[in-house]
Amino acid sequence: MEPITTTAELSRDLEGSGRPVLLDARWKLGGPPGRSEYESGHIPGAHYIDLSTELAGPPGRQGRHPLPPPEVFETAMRRAGVSARRDVVVYDGGDTIGAARAWWMLRWAGHDRVRVLDGGLRAWSAAGLPLERGTVAREEGDFTVRPGGMKVLDADEAAALARSGLLLDARAGERYRGEVEPIDSVAGHIPGAVGAPTAANMTEDGRFLPREALAERFHALGATPAAEVGVYCGSGVSAAQQVIALELAGVEAALYVGSWSEWSADPSRPVAKGPERG
Repeated sequence: MEPITTTAELSRDLEGSGRPVLLDARWKLGGPPGRSEYESGHIPGAHYIDLSTELAGPPGRQGRHPLPPPEVFETAMRRAGVSARRDVVVYDGGDTIGAARAWWMLRWAGHDRVRVLDGGLRAWSAAGLPLERGTVAREEGDFTVRPGGMKVLDADEAAALARSGLLLDARAGERYRGEVEPIDSVAGHIPGAVGAPTAANMTEDGRFLPREALAERFHALGATPAAEVGVYCGSGVSAAQQVIALELAGVEAALYVGSWSEWSADPSRPVAKGPERG
C-alpha cells in the first residue's frame, strides 16, 4: 500500500462503504497540546492519538520518545477502531511529524494498511472540506500488536551502520553540525552519519516532494534501493517522516528510535561535529 494519500482520495474513501479509521496525531514539541487543537476542529470521524503517551513510552535511558509498551499502543489503537482488515489514515496539522510516527508505529506493529494524509489538516481545510468539533465516540477494534513490521536500530547497530552503510541524520543542519543544541545536553552527531534534514523532503505547503525529486535527493546522499540505510533524529519522531520519504523514493530504511536523545545521554559514546561525514 502507498504510504501517503491525498485529500481527494480520502474524501472519496470516507463516502464509500469501506470507510478507513481516521487518526488525528497532531503534536508539537513544546505544545500547544494536540488534544485541544483536535477538539477545536478535526476531520469528521477522526480519533485523537496522543504521541507522548500512546505512541511513545516514558522518557528515560532509551531516549525522549522510546517505543511504548505494546499493550499501551494496542489499547489505544483498538479504542480508535483499528482492526487488522480495516484501512487506517493518519494526519496531523500539516508537518507530517506526528502522523509519520503513528504510521511508522502501525507498520512496525504489523498493520500494513496505513497511509498518511499528504499535507495533513492544512491541505484538508484548504480544499474546503468539512471539520467537526468535540470528540468522537469510542470504537472497538481487534488490532493485535505484532512487532517486526519495520526495521529498528539500537545504538550499537546505528553506529555500525554509520561505518559500513548509510546513516542519515534527519535533524536541522545546525544541530547536525553541532552549532546549536536546544534540547539535548550534547551537540553534534553520530560519527559517520550524513546530514539530511527532513525539511528538504517537503514543499512549502507541507506536502511531500514528487517521487522523482525525493529519489534524486536521496540517491545523491548514497541512499539507493540496494543500500543499507538507517535514519535517526532527535528522539525518533521526525525521522519517521524521513522513512516515508525514503519509501516514496524506493528505499527501505531502518529507524534508530532512541536517536540523538539516547545516544548523547551516554558519555561513553563518541560525538562528531562539523559538516563533513565522520
